Amino acid sequence: MNKALSWIGLAKKAGTLAAGEEPVGAAARAHTAKLVAVASDAAENTCRRAKHFAEAGGAAFMGVPFTKAELGSVIGRGSCAVFALTDAVFAANLAEKLAGEDPAGYASQAESLAELARRVQQRKLESRLHEKNKKLGTGKKRAPRNGARRKPGKD
Repeated sequence: MNKALSWIGLAKKAGTLAAGEEPVGAAARAHTAKLVAVASDAAENTCRRAKHFAEAGGAAFMGVPFTKAELGSVIGRGSCAVFALTDAVFAANLAEKLAGEDPAGYASQAESLAELARRVQQRKLESRLHEKNKKLGTGKKRAPRNGARRKPGKD
């Protein structure tokens, strides 16, 4: 099985995949979709709507080289013409795997999604460190409250 298809199945198990037109539209409207993708044999109208969802939600858009039946079998459905990944790391890894197979078609999208994933991971790290600092109380050292001052020249 193709590595990219395996990655799509893993995203489904992780809960970061929205499959079908309605869930993809909802994810795009909520600005949680990071990548909107369509199958190679999807109808022209479906491709147009998916591209509109991606533009409206600020997500990347790409066509994947898999048929609706292949995508459907990976995610446990009969067929799947359009899907969205709501996690930046999953989206970047999928684009990277597709770029490994077809560098000309997916390299630029893989690069931009990798940068997005890096920024998201940096924000998560900063948020985690901020919460840790709030919890531990690390920060500016305060003077004693009893009014005592340090004498000059003494440490």
